[in-house]
Amino acid sequence: MSERKGIECWLSDMDGVLVHEGHPVPGADEFIAKLREAGRRFLVLTNNSIYTPRDLSVRLRAAGLDVPPESIWTSALATAAFLSSQRPEGSAYVIGEAGLTTALHQAGYVLTDLDPDYVVLGETRTYSFTSITRAIRLIENGARFIATNPDPVGPSNEGSLPACGAVAALITKATGVEPYFVGKPNPMMMRSALNRIDAHSESTAMIGDRMDTDVVCGMEAGLHTILVLTGVTQKEQIDRFPFRPSQVVNSVADLIDLV
Repeated sequence: MSERKGIECWLSDMDGVLVHEGHPVPGADEFIAKLREAGRRFLVLTNNSIYTPRDLSVRLRAAGLDVPPESIWTSALATAAFLSSQRPEGSAYVIGEAGLTTALHQAGYVLTDLDPDYVVLGETRTYSFTSITRAIRLIENGARFIATNPDPVGPSNEGSLPACGAVAALITKATGVEPYFVGKPNPMMMRSALNRIDAHSESTAMIGDRMDTDVVCGMEAGLHTILVLTGVTQKEQIDRFPFRPSQVVNSVADLIDLV
């Protein structure tokens, strides 16, 4: 990594890096404050498509982290940017919540169940059998299938909840059509984030807590990858993967002096 440029821009996963079970990771507030003080361009990334950046900014503030909405990049925003580049001002049938519908509206998309260009599947707390059935029939009739992320389950206080990847598998089983997943580990998510802050891969770092999403995604997008050990992947699991992060640290607190 000695031939790389210095780190000028930062991308960071949210859960497991900055917050854990609703509480800030020690040092996360100082890290964010240092980025803002130094004028570094940065984005906080999440595969969660339920919330708008404004919603997430308020949630992070409640956890003691001052991250403005414009510094948050979700799989919903990445999906909207992707669709806008593919078919500007197109139409979509959407299964999801405000984070996804708002992003698509802002991208100039019409949301409809009348012969849409795309069926777009995101996350919602209340997946409807009726809406899933409608999606299946629209795909059978030629709509293209897009999903915000491949995560099979999400957390809740009661335990695991079926998430976008699990419902996508149901639709695929019924139609025989595989979706195009925009969110991590697709490097498309990273590239759209880089474009958002006008960053270059050679001078950007990606901080994550998962080898199978954050690190592989950052690696494939050509970024300097940093694994923190405050989330999913533990130190003893790293060697099980056929790729390695550029750097491993205990937590985001260890990165403050690198900003």
